[in-house]
Amino acid sequence: MRRTTLGELLRGTFYLAHKATFFKTKYDFDTLAILSIIKSMEGSNKQTQRYLRWLKLGIGLKRWLLLLGIGVGLLSLGGAFGIRSFYPLPRFFYYLTLQFLPSFLRAVILIGLGTGCIIIGFLGLNRTLLKPFIGQQQGPLSEILYQHLNREKGPRIVVLGGGHGQAAILRGLKAYTSNITAIVTVADDGGSSGRLRRDLGLLPPGDFRNCIAALSNDESLVTHLFQYRFSSGAGLEGHSFGNLFITAMAGVTGSFETALKESSQVLAVRGRVLPCTLQAVNLAADIKRGQAPPVRIYGESKIPEARGHIVRVMLDPSDPPAYPEAVQAILNADMVVAGPGSLYTSILPNLLVPEIIQALRVAKAPKVYICNVATQVGETDNYTAEDHLKALEQHLGLNPFSAMIINNHELPIKLPEGVEWVKPMINERPGLKIIQDNIVDARHLWRHNSEKVAAIIQTLL
Repeated sequence: MRRTTLGELLRGTFYLAHKATFFKTKYDFDTLAILSIIKSMEGSNKQTQRYLRWLKLGIGLKRWLLLLGIGVGLLSLGGAFGIRSFYPLPRFFYYLTLQFLPSFLRAVILIGLGTGCIIIGFLGLNRTLLKPFIGQQQGPLSEILYQHLNREKGPRIVVLGGGHGQAAILRGLKAYTSNITAIVTVADDGGSSGRLRRDLGLLPPGDFRNCIAALSNDESLVTHLFQYRFSSGAGLEGHSFGNLFITAMAGVTGSFETALKESSQVLAVRGRVLPCTLQAVNLAADIKRGQAPPVRIYGESKIPEARGHIVRVMLDPSDPPAYPEAVQAILNADMVVAGPGSLYTSILPNLLVPEIIQALRVAKAPKVYICNVATQVGETDNYTAEDHLKALEQHLGLNPFSAMIINNHELPIKLPEGVEWVKPMINERPGLKIIQDNIVDARHLWRHNSEKVAAIIQTLL
């Protein structure tokens, strides 16, 4: 039989008291007093649970408390032997050691006082020592430590993509694990990133900046500073501070990949942000307009502007060497996630690197594709979920993914001109698990809800 908890018993008592008063029986319960007792006991119970969090499995604290207790016990024993050598002791020791009480009661009182002092001192010491390192994180220190250790032991997840879609998913996943690897496209040639790429010969830092900010430990002032974009100033207008910071760090450290690592340390990033390749690549696309033959367009930023049906995209050069750490991350992953993001200009540029797609094919981890919730003008006009998957199969071969996450909810809002919700229509395929759910973010219009998508990924794991 299930045991009745104290809370259930008290609530039952309150219910009976209330009924007795209602029917004016001979019992005269003060329901307000009972309610007050219940609330006070529930508050005390929550406080007790807060302290018991320190004893959770996996927090790695009980072993050190045991060692501390053994040390204190040995120290006390040694001190007792030392004091004994000074007998006879002054009269006040008789009262200090409670010798006027029975031995058992004396032991209980002294052990209780000693244990309480140790626990209070230990908690106060930890709170003082760790205060500079927990930043803006809210909640009991025991819970913060427990969550940190859980994330350290979390699954190894690789997220391929670029743009704001990838950053949104990373922001949700970091609540479950710190073993995240974001593999970012290097084909961006527009905006601030494109200017820095052309002027300084660096890899475009924009998508890397977004991922670093998304994986940062908290949304602090430093993170907002990293995302700040200059709106005026000769040579500065349009640039973001994070892009300039990564560029400066590359000059100081001597390499772009080292600059990413150092920038990640500045923001206390949970995970890694890696390029798919260190070679400067350009994206090209064959675009068909009407009945005319396809026209090849060069430049990631120019492809959506061409306004036609994208037949195929390719890299120039076509076989850049993959970044070794990116390949290793895919092979060691517990799950590989592609998307969301611009299908042709953010997701496929990663997957077109030959060694990346080879690693994806041989990796034993499940591969998940997150379909966009809305179409993109000039790139996926009128696309359904089936069209997204067909485009991936055309470039990567059949069955590139084992699962696909699709939004099946449309918000009653007016979308920008030319943009529409991606219809969740899709044909079933052998070996493909289709998950349809409401994953749209009501706060950011036609973007993904990072918490909901991360929860689905965690369920798949």
